[in-house]
Amino acid sequence: MPVDATPETFKELTSEGSVFVDFWGPRCQPCLAMMPTIKDLEQEAGGAVRVVKVDSSQNRDVCRELRVFGLPTYILMRDGEELERLSGEVSKQQVEEAFATLKGGGAA
Repeated sequence: MPVDATPETFKELTSEGSVFVDFWGPRCQPCLAMMPTIKDLEQEAGGAVRVVKVDSSQNRDVCRELRVFGLPTYILMRDGEELERLSGEVSKQQVEEAFATLKGGGAA
């Protein structure tokens, strides 16, 4: 299940393993439309990829720190380090490829 992050928990949630960070907003229709796909992909990953959700309207400090200026934004992280970033008009195929990258264990 996707985990909601706060400024206090973000670093801990993203410090280990492969993490797909979903920056979203309650009025962002593309964000809301992609949520079921992301949830399904996390289940298919069988624990190899963790999804951390960041509600941008509630976590402006995290967004500022990571320079997230538009929604949706997805950041692929491994052991606390950013591998890749998807932002703007992101397709389902791009999200699927992002999960494949994270599951693969190699560099993006």
